[in-house]
Amino acid sequence: MRGERRKPTNEMKLELASRSVNEALARAAVSAMATQLDPKLDELTELRTAVSEAVTNAIIHGYRGSEGTVYINCRCYADRTMVVKIKDKGCGIENIEQAREPLYTGDPSGERGGMGFAIMESFCDRVKVTSKPNAGTTVTLTKRFR
Repeated sequence: MRGERRKPTNEMKLELASRSVNEALARAAVSAMATQLDPKLDELTELRTAVSEAVTNAIIHGYRGSEGTVYINCRCYADRTMVVKIKDKGCGIENIEQAREPLYTGDPSGERGGMGFAIMESFCDRVKVTSKPNAGTTVTLTKRFR
């Protein structure tokens, strides 16, 4: 029903230090959680890639080399949908629409390709981004396994 909050069948919460080595751990943990929904291999690969992009964005862009925590919340639902929230308490995003444009990068060194959000959007059914400058960003990925 509209406005009614559905209850997840299972949930996982994870906190990781904002270190690049933890991106693989985040990907593995979310993948392990997703297996209970019996995804196809290509669906699982897509979810893993989207999670990698979101976690990497939190580490590289959110904290910009400083120490912080990446918060991950996964919820599985009876309709074979998984919702993954990746949150940081870093610098935030000034202009979300601009940041979501393919090839845009906030990295002044030019080393980053600016495809993170485009990749997330191509592999998930829904991508929601909320952010507040100097308070952090939350990326919510929704993936329904067919």
